[in-house]
Amino acid sequence: MTAVPAALSIALRLAAGGLPVLPLRAGKGPFGNCTTCADNACGGRPNMKTPGPCLCPRPCHAWAAATTAPEVLSSAPWAAAWARAGGVGYHPGGAGVTVVDLDDAAAVDWARTTLPPTRTVTTTRGEHWIYRGTMHSANHVRPGVDIKSSMAYARWLGPGAGIMAVLPPAVLALVEREETTRPRAGVDSSSPTPTRWYRSVATGCRHTDTYVRSGLERGLARILAHPDKGAGTAAYGVARFLAGQHTHCPGPCGLDMLGEQVTDAAVSVGVPEPYARRAVTNGMAAVLGATA
Repeated sequence: MTAVPAALSIALRLAAGGLPVLPLRAGKGPFGNCTTCADNACGGRPNMKTPGPCLCPRPCHAWAAATTAPEVLSSAPWAAAWARAGGVGYHPGGAGVTVVDLDDAAAVDWARTTLPPTRTVTTTRGEHWIYRGTMHSANHVRPGVDIKSSMAYARWLGPGAGIMAVLPPAVLALVEREETTRPRAGVDSSSPTPTRWYRSVATGCRHTDTYVRSGLERGLARILAHPDKGAGTAAYGVARFLAGQHTHCPGPCGLDMLGEQVTDAAVSVGVPEPYARRAVTNGMAAVLGATA
């Protein structure tokens, strides 16, 4: 009987608990793509930046290969990777969490004086602070600090200690600082056909049309009142407010359409569209992640 590699044994246990996992090389990175998937020639897996038709049975595409399926983890195409694995990685966003990766003592000191306490995992040089909720991932958001969530992997180093807190605005703000950067003169926004919220898409909403529309109008007015700077931050706050209004609805409430209108308003006063969308996504995720 062939012995199960230690990394695979850990991965199967984590997957059974709902954590999407993948093998990591001894150098802590994911295994490279196979020749068929090199340079994402296959199109990439779903949920990547450019979703594609990849049907490769191997653990290609880094974090996007993370899975909870034991039949995939134990399959022959993954066996070679597990035999050489130096550890186990996981996809934080797929598990509904965000990892604040603190790479040195100075970064840890900053977190202890700035961020709310949460579950903490000791790393080789610092700590991972894990929060409930997802957001955009970004590296080097400040000295020694990376954010790992929606499109990233993190090393599994144990369950950690402490009670996991809800993703706080202070962490979201680390990524949203870019939203105050205005586009160059002459650059127009896309979104030629603005999306509008209609009652027909909100079949599970408990609120009246007047309630929803008045809240949206107040929010849009707040964004439009920041034509010089701060509109991205305002969009985040409005999206969070709108999502909070619907936390007790069975859904759907058409929040995606509300989010589009908030995005359009931010873009109209100069926020680059990618930053506006990120602010809206993060604002809603801050609430929806807390209530999931």
